[in-house]
Amino acid sequence: MLDNNAAERGMRAIALGRKNYLFVGSEAGGKAAPIAYTLIETAKLNAVDPHAWLAEPLARTPDYKITPRY
Repeated sequence: MLDNNAAERGMRAIALGRKNYLFVGSEAGGKAAPIAYTLIETAKLNAVDPHAWLAEPLARTPDYKITPRY
């Protein structure tokens, strides 16, 4: 029997994400959420653990010096 369960599972994250986008909290959150989803899904597609891959850069983020551009 043929089925498309794999395709439907792949679409599930998109459908849930679309619903969750209503609750991102702010315009900045609305811009940051798709970037985060893209990084996580790209890691998964390349057989990389997203948590391990992003843990070190995210841990350094609070210490990052921001210099304004004029």
